[in-house]
Amino acid sequence: MADLTPLDEKLAEVLGLAQAAQLATGRVAAMEGADQFADELERMRSEAQETERRTDALIDGLDGKKTAIRDKARETKGEATEMMRTYLEGEQEALDGFEFLSMAEAGELCHWEIVETIAGRAGAAEVAELARWAVGVQRSHVETVRRASLGLAAEEAKEMAAA
Repeated sequence: MADLTPLDEKLAEVLGLAQAAQLATGRVAAMEGADQFADELERMRSEAQETERRTDALIDGLDGKKTAIRDKARETKGEATEMMRTYLEGEQEALDGFEFLSMAEAGELCHWEIVETIAGRAGAAEVAELARWAVGVQRSHVETVRRASLGLAAEEAKEMAAA
């Protein structure tokens, strides 16, 4: 197996997280009360798919490391998916799903910011450019999830007050 640099490892992690995000948005979209956020969840899924495509294309140019990076990405995807299964086991309401997404999207944002920092300091211009784009996407995802979570929480509080 090829020796991976810290930047290679982080690229693998963000690739795996983008793959897992596609599954997570689909899982949350199927939860009770999530239908009002169908368009936002579909946009996030589509952007995660585009993030995967762009990251994978960049990895294609890393001779001698592609397989090792993709193997680590599969490992990260598996870990993130297992965390989602554990967190959402037995949960059916969208608020629970958006609470999970709040952690997942914030984590993905931080990972991309780490990639951006390492790439910038290491002079990896192509990686830094991808990371700048992805950071913008992830900031949007975090805000989308925050708004949805707070809206669902307000609805839940209203139901509690009426009971």
